[in-house]
Amino acid sequence: MNDPRTQNGASKSVALILIAIVVVFDQLTKHWALGSLNNAKTIDIFWTLRFNLVFNSGMAFSQGQGVGRVIGLLAVFVVIGLLASLRKTISLQTTIGTGLLIGGAVGNILDRLFRGDGWMRGAVVDFIDLQWFPVFNLADSAVTIGAGFLILGAFNARVRS
Repeated sequence: MNDPRTQNGASKSVALILIAIVVVFDQLTKHWALGSLNNAKTIDIFWTLRFNLVFNSGMAFSQGQGVGRVIGLLAVFVVIGLLASLRKTISLQTTIGTGLLIGGAVGNILDRLFRGDGWMRGAVVDFIDLQWFPVFNLADSAVTIGAGFLILGAFNARVRS
């Protein structure tokens, strides 16, 4: 018989590993972008995909410019809430979604904390440019994919009950 405490511990471990992976790769790629894409340099990759450095002081899709501090604080509270949710036994889909979401949020929070002229005044580094969609980064991708996993986990939990 499965012990829920063991299962919950494994879920927490999976989530924490995912968080760490997302934050590390997000920050490494942003560091690369800052060093390689300065002076308006772009790198064309394939079809419409290019690397193009931009800074976002607002929220998703460059909306809300100038309210980055508020967005950053909200993101901190969301991360705290999601971390607290890891105390419950959850499905693998929900664990993956939560880990990706937290990792992406932390990656962008770090930008706001350390890439500006004051506390939470930094801009998020974006560099993945499809040219037909707003420029984004790995943290943004992790948040989007994580949200998809959470929706899928909620749907599957509802189907099972």
